[in-house]
Amino acid sequence: MTDKVIDSGLNIDSSYARELEGLYVSFQGDLAPKPELIKLNHALADELGLAVEQLEETKLAALLSGGNVPVGGAPLAQAYAGHQFGGFSPQLGDGRALLLAEVIDKKSARRDIHLKGSGRTIFSRGGDGKAVLGPILREYLLAEAMHRLGVPTTRGLAVVTTGETIMRSQPLPGAVLARVAKSHIRVGSFQFVAARGDTKKLAILADYTIARHFPSIQQADDRYLKLLIQVCERQAFLMAKWMSVGFVHGVMNTDNITISGETIDYGPCAFLDVFDPSAVFSSIDTHMRYAYAKQPSMALWGLTRFAETLLPLIDRDEKCAIELVAPVLNDFEQAYQRQWLICMRAKLGLQTAQSDDVTLINDLLTLMVNDEVDFTHLFRALSGLLVGSETALNLFANKAAFKQWQVLWMERLADEPITIDERAVLMRNVNPMYIPRNHLVEEVISAAEQQGDFKPFEKLLEVLDKPFTKREGLNRFAQAAPESFGAYETFCGT
Repeated sequence: MTDKVIDSGLNIDSSYARELEGLYVSFQGDLAPKPELIKLNHALADELGLAVEQLEETKLAALLSGGNVPVGGAPLAQAYAGHQFGGFSPQLGDGRALLLAEVIDKKSARRDIHLKGSGRTIFSRGGDGKAVLGPILREYLLAEAMHRLGVPTTRGLAVVTTGETIMRSQPLPGAVLARVAKSHIRVGSFQFVAARGDTKKLAILADYTIARHFPSIQQADDRYLKLLIQVCERQAFLMAKWMSVGFVHGVMNTDNITISGETIDYGPCAFLDVFDPSAVFSSIDTHMRYAYAKQPSMALWGLTRFAETLLPLIDRDEKCAIELVAPVLNDFEQAYQRQWLICMRAKLGLQTAQSDDVTLINDLLTLMVNDEVDFTHLFRALSGLLVGSETALNLFANKAAFKQWQVLWMERLADEPITIDERAVLMRNVNPMYIPRNHLVEEVISAAEQQGDFKPFEKLLEVLDKPFTKREGLNRFAQAAPESFGAYETFCGT
């Protein structure tokens, strides 16, 4: 068997373990009986400084499945709390995950290598700590697709099968995901400390977070209020990006809201086909709490919980602290609206801002809802209208209503001094041709789980690597799901 400690070439500096005692438990992943490297993100591995060429594949698989430790590493399971579908759990934590290493990459940026499915920890709460292949492939695929779409996200580093058979509703192959993030500090991390009334520890966590993610405010007397402002700004940007690509996260619990502003935990997530503001894909979101259109308001709800944890740091007088926090939270909706308008103007080819733009955008979205128009298809097809193509028009049943909207859009475009060709290029660069269509994701997962065939997964990943570039022979990857696919439902568990 491989050695327990592996020289990985990584420049490891375990600041979380060093500075945040009490917010983690040192832990090592299970030694997989037969780890096999199914997918490695070579470009990302190179960014991190992982010595892929110097490591035998068996050692690399053992390392990235959690059973082995990189030289200098201090693997740990993080503690955090969280509101889950509105109900508060004071202790959650990494129940099937592990912070394998905190790395200083080749550009001197600090990043986490985090494992999912590496075995039971003290936070497992009766679970087996394992993950199965399908959801691991889903997260790798979705995270990399989101990255290529320009959405802040954790990244997929590797998929490793463990050689185990894991029982869920049926026996399935076990797997581990190695993912990379700026950090895994969450709103729930702050809730964990705040729930215990430890203001000193809360300040340590806040100062650590500021130093790691917002160093420009370190010396400010009101740095904790500024921390809230910065986190709100990042979440406003993230929500706007989600909404602009038709992404539905599905489980926006506070333990899934990162302080860094990255998308995390691709469980019951999906992309819209037909535009539907009420779309919910999670099997357990029976009250539609995290529906597509509710995501910005749910982000604000989670940020309000974050603000509550910071109150004793912002001002010793709670009333004064609330008075300082309230305008920050009240401004979130406007901050989100600004970011959303930037995204949506770009999708419509608008290079300047006018006050009536929001009406123009919302009128189009209303037409799309009424005629059940495919979200990605419509925005991709809009640039064709500039040169006489009727592809966009043909997506609507009520063609007269769309033509009326088109006249207003064309009048708006005429206000800007830009050529048709230039505008078309700009629009194609923000409106993807290819997204992780839900039926395609399920197709590649099925092939991998049922037949051990990873070629469809690799092909879809290759297509999604260039989502804005139309290529010959890839028509099926741009098509909506067939009617036989039916209503789509996803599940939390891995």
